[in-house]
Amino acid sequence: MKTLAVIPARLGATRLPRKPLRLLAGVALVVRVWERVVAMRVADRCVIATDAEEVARVAREAGAEVVMTRADHPSGTDRVAEVAEMVAYRTYEILVNVQGDEPFVSPDAIRGACDLTRDGHFPLATAAASADAGILELPNVVKVVVGERGRALYFSRAPVPFLRDMADRETRDLNVYQHIGVYSYTRDALRRWVSLPPHALERIERLEQLRPLAAGLAMGVAVIADSPGPGIDTEGDLVRANERWDDFAAGRG
Repeated sequence: MKTLAVIPARLGATRLPRKPLRLLAGVALVVRVWERVVAMRVADRCVIATDAEEVARVAREAGAEVVMTRADHPSGTDRVAEVAEMVAYRTYEILVNVQGDEPFVSPDAIRGACDLTRDGHFPLATAAASADAGILELPNVVKVVVGERGRALYFSRAPVPFLRDMADRETRDLNVYQHIGVYSYTRDALRRWVSLPPHALERIERLEQLRPLAAGLAMGVAVIADSPGPGIDTEGDLVRANERWDDFAAGRG
């Protein structure tokens, strides 16, 4: 099945202004993500989708394929959906959304999510990593509760699953998963997702993936063994990413 990877990129981030253009080892962050996805060979084609001419210019100079999209999209999924309906991309059956601030994303996370949709197990899929229970106290880390056959039950910034009885701590600790911001969609599932009105749970948690779950769409979760690569949301994250980059690029971290 033909697969298109889309990297949404907007300049409107508040915690890290002009995020896609901030430099990681001397190269724009969004370009670093594009380079990583292309090197993985997990998709037949990879494009950067943006509404900012400045982002488009920098990406094109680096050799990336760029698509200009509307400026009013409320989420990355909506931006991916616009790209999917363009004439040039209508033959792609699987769409993959890779966040533009995840230069360390694991290939296993993207491949795992893609496999769940390509194999027909789920019309929507994402990824997660087994994590230390310490993440439960971090509201900036999104947790996912995974049910039978790898189906996502709920995403939250809260400590889920909640430990009511200390006797169950070991079992709880084996069921702590950190969400990884990668999504794979069949074309029909993507259309359905963006056609749905925003749900109250989505607004409360500020998590767009709760919209399809609340509507009853099945979303699979590919659980990977590797710890999730750090995303970049703040100035501190960017500093740490630059400190880590040389080892990462050399395959040492």
